[in-house]
Amino acid sequence: MSAPNGAHAAAGPQKPGPLTDRDADEWKARVNDVLARPSEHLNSKSPESSQPWINSLWGCFMPIDTCLITCCVPCVTFGKTHHRMRNNGNLNEFSPVNTSCLLLCGSAVVCLSVVPVAMQRADIRAKYNLEGNCISDLLLACCCGLCNMVQQDKEVADREKGGAVEEQYQAPGGMTYPVKQ
Repeated sequence: MSAPNGAHAAAGPQKPGPLTDRDADEWKARVNDVLARPSEHLNSKSPESSQPWINSLWGCFMPIDTCLITCCVPCVTFGKTHHRMRNNGNLNEFSPVNTSCLLLCGSAVVCLSVVPVAMQRADIRAKYNLEGNCISDLLLACCCGLCNMVQQDKEVADREKGGAVEEQYQAPGGMTYPVKQ
């Protein structure tokens, strides 16, 4: 039975939930684009002016909480990275169960979880002008999936902080003597 006309408007504006049509439409459009032009995507690579990734693929054990969450429920890290990149870097209104998280779970059921992970890596490369190509995205998603997801999350988190990465610790300069005059 449907609600009478105007019943939805009387309820007031609806607060967006973790599952959004916008995210679902976005993923659907991206998948359709890849299916429509597979050779272009497979042969794509970053431009010569691209930059290296700030975070190492093998730095996936730090921070340990991201590492553990990714090992236990990788879809949460995948969805968090997507939210940071598409909505906001400070995770306002983030929900661990979201459209991207469920997409990864659904694709894993049919043994295709490498596809959305590789697509997200390609999006990160394009947005931040990072080095890489489609084949390396697929290989990393297939062979090093969890480390790849942690690297993606850390990279987006660092770059969404304002584009600058905090400098590493540098030892203070050596002892100096005053010049005698």
